[in-house]
Amino acid sequence: MEQPIIVKVDTEYLRQESEPENSRFVFAYQITIHNRGNEPTQLLSRHWVVTDGNEGKKVYRGMGVVGEQPLIPPGQSYQYTSGIVLDTPVGTMQGHYSMRDPEGRSYDVPIEPFLLSTPNTVN
Repeated sequence: MEQPIIVKVDTEYLRQESEPENSRFVFAYQITIHNRGNEPTQLLSRHWVVTDGNEGKKVYRGMGVVGEQPLIPPGQSYQYTSGIVLDTPVGTMQGHYSMRDPEGRSYDVPIEPFLLSTPNTVN
C-alpha cells in the first residue's frame, strides 16, 4: 500500500545566528506534511534523532510540532518551520511523526535522514 502521508524537508543554514568560532551552527528546517490519503489525519507527536559531524546523537521527543497537533484533511498539507543548533558544521536529522486516523488508530510516518550543512562543507 502506498504511504498516504508524504513529508518534504527544506533546510537552510542561518549564518547570521551562527557562531562558528564557538562551534555554534544554526539551521532552520521547513517541513511540509502532505496528506494524499482519503481521510483526515492528526499529527500527535514527533521523534527526532540528530547526529552531528562527530557522530554525537541527541534525541528529541515531544507532543505535536511548534505547539500544535494539526489535523490535516485529505489532499491538504501542513507546513511549519523550526530550527536546530549543532556543534559541528554538518549533521543529519531523521525520525518519525506519530499520527492518528479518524478511527483513533495511531501509526508512525518515517522521516528519512536529511542533511544539515554549512555552504561548501559537503559537495
